[in-house]
Amino acid sequence: MKRRAGATFSLSPRNGAAMLDALIIGAGPAGLTAALYLARYRRTVRVIHDGRSRLLWVPRSRNVPGFPDGIVGRDLVAKMSEHAELYGAEIEEGRVVGLAELGERGGFAARLTSGELVEARGVILATGVDTARARLDAGDHDSAVQAGTLRYCPICDGYEHRREKVAVLGSDKHGAAEAMFLRQYTSDVTLIPKAYVDLSDAQRAELADSDVKILEGQLTRLEARGEAVFVSLSGETSARRFDVIYPAFGSTPRSELAAMLGPVTDRNGCLPTSAYLDGLTPGVYAAGDVIEGLDQISVAIGHGAMAATRLHNWLRETDGHVMDARR
Repeated sequence: MKRRAGATFSLSPRNGAAMLDALIIGAGPAGLTAALYLARYRRTVRVIHDGRSRLLWVPRSRNVPGFPDGIVGRDLVAKMSEHAELYGAEIEEGRVVGLAELGERGGFAARLTSGELVEARGVILATGVDTARARLDAGDHDSAVQAGTLRYCPICDGYEHRREKVAVLGSDKHGAAEAMFLRQYTSDVTLIPKAYVDLSDAQRAELADSDVKILEGQLTRLEARGEAVFVSLSGETSARRFDVIYPAFGSTPRSELAAMLGPVTDRNGCLPTSAYLDGLTPGVYAAGDVIEGLDQISVAIGHGAMAATRLHNWLRETDGHVMDARR
């Protein structure tokens, strides 16, 4: 791994407190898996999270292996937290606003909004992404998510909407691709622009070949009511009813802390796929949705296990506690 230049803190030891082996930032499936593995590697590990994991507002996931009846996202977080704490991981809510190398002393320091400085030999960033949410003109957003009429992950939930009337809210290629993906589950898929349809003739033809309908009018009102979502478009006198709507507005990686260590993100703010294997800089790894790739619970769990193991072995190498391959 090549070390990248980044910010450094000039600090004294924190009231004589021992430096952690590992600090994990984020408590979704990636961060909690990493905490479990590191705790079982007999590392001192602390998880700090701001309570914003996307998993917390998943109504029920049915593609997590081992849960054939599905599991509520908040329940999965609770079970994974309990599992990691059983082996000694410390998990607490807080917000990390600064991350830097400690200079000659080695290790890293994280600054919390409370003013506390947490020092650790290694760090795993499991900070996730912020999903661009739909704005409802009537009805409660979170209630609609829990009811399953407002969805954000067709990979997770498309199966649950077989043969239903599905709409995708989006004006560009991303929305069109999501509509075509959902066409695998139902014959009734409609692409609705937020403002205007930004598609080429070829893209329109692909949608037509897949029997995906396109509505051209501008969205004027979006309402969640009971077990349906109602969409009003300019030039139409009555709202259109759909069983479920998928806003295809994308998401923003929460990679600000990684950027404090140097130029490690791509133009979209994502961290490279190698971040859970090779790290971002010596002693710093990343896992979960903040990495470019498939945003799924099972993928994040795999990232967390790999990042934790890589960090553990990096610490062993630093301590000279590995077999020398040259001998």
